[in-house]
Amino acid sequence: MGLVVNRMLDALTFPDLLEQLGIEPTPLCEQIRVHFGGPVEAGRGFVLHSTDYVQDTTLMVDNRVALTATVDVLKAIAEGRGPRHSMLALGYAGWSPGQLDTEIRENVWLNAPADEEVLFGPNLDIKWEQALGRLGIEPPMLSGEAGHA
Repeated sequence: MGLVVNRMLDALTFPDLLEQLGIEPTPLCEQIRVHFGGPVEAGRGFVLHSTDYVQDTTLMVDNRVALTATVDVLKAIAEGRGPRHSMLALGYAGWSPGQLDTEIRENVWLNAPADEEVLFGPNLDIKWEQALGRLGIEPPMLSGEAGHA
């Protein structure tokens, strides 16, 4: 599974989401954004975050990035007790078994190590360029054609 990190949900705010879950929003909630995580299970929420916040149910992605998908992390964020960096996403991107591996072998994807600035930075419009830059690639260098050398 994967999460889209550069698209927002326009129709739902974090305070709205908390109210739907029966959680009292705080003034801190106004600044939290809700991202479009992907087209699969759009009602399911995930918080990608820094590793300074860990629960029993937290999945450690690496030593700097973790994923938690419980209501407790939302409560902690609303109360200011959550992770230092976080990104709340509804939905996710998914692939059938072996599909992603095949797509990577066919050069459909570029991958790079996780980067906190790219994952958690506020400017969604430049995340794609930032990620490419981490790989030493400038967008004009890319081709719409895939192939093998």
